[in-house]
Order: sequence, then C-alpha cells, then structure tokens
Amino acid sequence: MEQSPSRLFWLLFYGALAFSAFQLVTAAFSPVSTTVVRALHVGFLFLLIYCQYDLRGVKQERPGWLGIALGLCGLGLAFYHWIYEGELILRAGELNQWDWIIGIATLILVFDASRRMMGWALPGICLAFLAYALFGEYLPGSFQHRGYSLEQVISQLAFGTEGLYGTPTYVSSGYIFLFILFGAFLEQAGMLKLFNDLALGLVGSSRGGPGKVSVISSGLMGTINGSGVANVVSTGQFTIPLMKRFGYRSEFAGAVEATSSMGGQIMPPVMGAVAFIMAETINVPYLDITKAALIPALLYFFTVFWMVHLEAGRAGLKGLAKEDCPNPLAALRARWYLLLPLAVLVALLFSGFTPLFSGMVGLALTVVLILGSGLASRISATLWRVMFWLALGAACATFNQYGVTAIFAVVTVLAVLIFLGRDRGVLKTAVDALYHGALHALPVGIACALVGVIIGVISLTGVATTVAGHIIDLGEHSLMLSLLLTMLTCLVLGMGIPTIPNYIITSSIAAPALLDLGVPLIVSHMFVFYFGIMADLTPPVALAAFAASPIARASGMAIGMKALQIAIAGFLVPFMAVYDPALMLQGDPTWGAIAYISVKALLAVTLWGMGTIGFWRGRLAWWERIAMIAAACVLVVKLPFSDESGFAVALVLLVQHWWRWRNAAAVPMSAQSRS
Repeated sequence: MEQSPSRLFWLLFYGALAFSAFQLVTAAFSPVSTTVVRALHVGFLFLLIYCQYDLRGVKQERPGWLGIALGLCGLGLAFYHWIYEGELILRAGELNQWDWIIGIATLILVFDASRRMMGWALPGICLAFLAYALFGEYLPGSFQHRGYSLEQVISQLAFGTEGLYGTPTYVSSGYIFLFILFGAFLEQAGMLKLFNDLALGLVGSSRGGPGKVSVISSGLMGTINGSGVANVVSTGQFTIPLMKRFGYRSEFAGAVEATSSMGGQIMPPVMGAVAFIMAETINVPYLDITKAALIPALLYFFTVFWMVHLEAGRAGLKGLAKEDCPNPLAALRARWYLLLPLAVLVALLFSGFTPLFSGMVGLALTVVLILGSGLASRISATLWRVMFWLALGAACATFNQYGVTAIFAVVTVLAVLIFLGRDRGVLKTAVDALYHGALHALPVGIACALVGVIIGVISLTGVATTVAGHIIDLGEHSLMLSLLLTMLTCLVLGMGIPTIPNYIITSSIAAPALLDLGVPLIVSHMFVFYFGIMADLTPPVALAAFAASPIARASGMAIGMKALQIAIAGFLVPFMAVYDPALMLQGDPTWGAIAYISVKALLAVTLWGMGTIGFWRGRLAWWERIAMIAAACVLVVKLPFSDESGFAVALVLLVQHWWRWRNAAAVPMSAQSRS
C-alpha cells in the first residue's frame, strides 16, 4: 500500500506534483513541441521510479542516494532533447559523441527502470528484439535481415519517433496521463463511495447481493480509471470481505472482483489506456473505438452478473437486509455533482471532440467541483449555487478555442479563494489527487516507453511482415487456427507483461495478418486487445487474480481458474465478432443483424454460465451441464446449420429443465396440502 505523501522523501512528493503540473500545462497550452513533451515525460518517469524502487526492484519508503542520482540523471537526459532540439532534427541519423552517450544512457535507464518496477518479463522480451536488430543478419531462413549498425539502432530507438518516443509514449504523455489524473481526482472526491452506495442500494438486498455490488461498483469505477489491477486493490478492499461475509467462497469472491475490475478497460466511455493507443495506431476516431466496444462490454458485465446470480442460487446465498442498504437516491442527492464531469466527458466525446480536449474539460470541471464543494461550508448556499452554475457555464464555454483557458481561469480564482480562506482540507484533496495520479501513471508510462524498442525494431527490420506471412499462410487453410494462434500469443505474452505492451506487440505483428485474412480493421485490433486483457485473468501469472489474492486470502491460482469461468464472454465474444462483425457495429450492419448477433451472443454466454455453475431454476444434471456448454460453443462457431442447431438444443434444454424443476417444486406443495 502506498505511503502517505508526508512520509516520503520530498523529492518524490514534489517530483510527482511537478510531473502532474507539467502534463496539465502542456496538455492545455502546448508551450513546447510534442518531441520535448515525450522526452520530459520519460524523464519524469525515471525520476519517480528511481525514487521508489531500489536495485532489487523492492519498493522503499525513502529513496537512497543512488536512486536519487539515477533519477535526476534520467530527468537531465530529457532536457538534452529540449536544448538541442533543432540540431537533432538537422543531423537526424548522424550521431555525434554526445548523442551516442545520451542515447545509450537513455536505453540503459529505460530497461533498468522498467525492470525495477515490473520485473524481467517485458525487459527480457524487448532485449530479445534489440538483439534481433543487432544480430539478426546471422539468423537462417526468412527471419534473417540485411544487418544494421549500432549507430542505426541507437538513432532509431533513442532519437526517432518510432522508438522510445514513439506513438505509445505520445499517447501516454497526452491522453493516458490526463485520464488517469481525471480518475484520481474523482476518486479523491468520493466517487468510489458514491458507486458503492449506488450498487448497495440497487442490488445489495437481492439474491447474492454483495457479489452483484462488486460487479456494478468495480465496473463503474473502471469506466473512469481504466486500470484493472489498481481497481482490484481499491474497490476490492470493500467488496471482497463483504462477499465472504455473506457466504461466497474466497476464491469466487476474489475472481468476481478481478473479473469485474478488468472489465473496466473495455467499458466505454473512458475504457483503458489501450483504447487511446489503438485510436492513434489505426488512425480512427476514438468514438469509433468506443462504439465497437459497447455491445461486447455489456455482454461481458452481463456474464459476470449472471455468474454471480447463479452461484448465489446454487449456494443458497441471501442478500443484505433492506435496512442495511443505503438509499441510492439519497446517495445521488449527496454526491450527484460528481457525475457531471463524466457526463460532460461523454457528451464531448460523442460530439466529435478529441479525447485530449474532452479529458481536459472533464478534469477541469472535476477540479472546479472539488474546490467549490470545499467552499460550500464557508459561504451561503445561494452563493455556492451561483458559483457552481458559473463553473458549469465555463465548462460549456469550452466548445470554443479559448474554453480550456477559461476553465483554468475559473479554477485559479477558486484556488486563490480557498488559499485565502485557508481551507486546507480541499487543498489536501487536490494535492493528493495530483500526487497519486502521477504515481498511478508510472507503470503505464514506463511500459509505453520500453515497448517503443519493439516498435522501433519492427519498423527497422520489417520482421512483422515475416510473422504475418506465416499467420496468413495458416489462415488460408483455417481462419480458426489463425485466431487460436493469435489468442495463444496474446495470452502467453500477457502472462508476463501489462495489457498495453501486449497489445502493441500483437497489434504490430498479428493484427495486420488478421486484416489480410478479411477481418475488419477495428475487429482485428479489438481481438488482440481483448485477449491482452484476459491474460491478466489467465493462470499461471494472472496479475489481477494475484492482486485479489491477499485480500480474499485465497490462492491466486485458484482465483485465476475461477475467473476464467466467470469471464467467458471475454473469450467467446472476440471470436463471434470476427465471424459476424455486426457484434462490434462494423461492416455497415442493419439493426436486424445487430439484434440477431447480440441475442445469439447473449444466449451463448447464458448457457455457458448455467453449464459451468451447474444451476438455473435448480441444480443441473451432469448431462445438462455438458449439453449447455456444447450448445454455447456451437453458437460461437459459424458453420452450416450451427446457429439453428444451437438455438434448437438450447430451447429443448431450457424447456425440459424448467418443466422438471416445476414438477419437483409441485411435489412438496402437494404433499404439504395433503398433510
């Protein structure tokens, strides 16, 4: 658990605040070029990581002098790109002595910083790609390249726009950091409590209510922070003990929380950081990504909710007492204003504004609301309402080019008022959000920087074309085999690396091959995106499952195995979307086609849930469970008469089980009436 800012060394605390301030200023006003922003973004990552992690990769409360020196050195290297920006552009590809030193030092630091924070998995993969760039000319067969000098490799990786400072770092320094900060401000303002109270009030008293609370609360929280593992740690502290207290098995409680939290990365409007990288990579509007993700995300969360409902029925679990559940309307009345930034964000995104602009407005409005709520205790209610609507009017004014400046002017005025009023509670909330937001961005940022090594090597050597060719050759005989190979690649890579580098690697290699096999562009990228997320639930590594393990006090492996059953929609839906792109609203589908594939997918995951849990109206016989799982699989594949067979088998199974349960329930009633 993170230490409070007051107990950390001042360099880490003020460095995090400076990092957040730098990102906000550059996002709002663009005072320097994007190249400088990317370099300084990576420099701040070095500073904060080395101030937290020692040589062994152990998080420390106070940084050592070696960590301070390396962190300041990493930040200093970034200024080289700012000071000599013009000269570096003029001599692109021709390194002088200082370029050599800066380039090699930056590469060493990015590998070492990521190793300290995330372990050896991702650095090891990137080292393999780096070795391929340097020595691939000696390989036999189709993977041999023409050979590249060390100067070419360093120039490509440390100074080009397809290496460390490529598209992933650009997205991290722009969209991702902004939305992480947005989530941090909302979390500090009390959004987590609002979501928990809403979920408890809506479903807490229903059958198995605590499990359903976890699904709703974690899903809602995931829509604003987009980080699965972080979501497990935050919301899981409340939901997992609650589920266990009401009878859920430890591994099931941990699996529900892990599965629900990971779903936040695919739930519009914010989704995870990968969605922003995807939009930049394939050059499509972010809105198109969110539209494609909507139906699969709803199916995913329906599946988790359905699994919880069935498990509660099988185990005979009850919900909370009605009087113990908060009133959802009262919770909304108390904190309804926290939903405004999210509503404004969605409105701007669906109005065609860029994610950067929309996120900036949402963040600014959140700050306004936090500061204004602190002033509410010091000023009259009438004046508070006036200030609130002025702030909201300023947010609406952002539809013009001076809108962001207007928002920051309002925030500045409110901050001055608070400072004069010495409202330290609100100031602490804002400072904590800036601090924690910067720290939450570290694993995403350093992964984006390091994975630039892979992008740079792929761009330099063209190895992606070779790999894609093999996948295409396989797909000419069977598209399913190509899809299974791609899925396994995503799952294996994801066992050791986060979702972002997993997507970047597989989208660079496998997604183009799927596109050549006739899979639509967004569907091919969403396919690898989904399985990158599922990797965090897949044993033996299963990062989200192991994050839930200490809270649930159960084996991470057991949680991961149970999570695989609960998250089945995440495995079935991508395959269904490949064979019928209407599920992701691709291919100009009709409303009828969208409705048909949605109903078919809904039936498939419903049957899978009943088959794996072994319960519907009552307990299922073993043959019923097998038949339901088989019918679900038949509905997924696209073969002659597969849909008709799946629907027919499903209808027979559901009717006969309902009839058997009805007769079994009628027997005790008739016996009771005779007595």
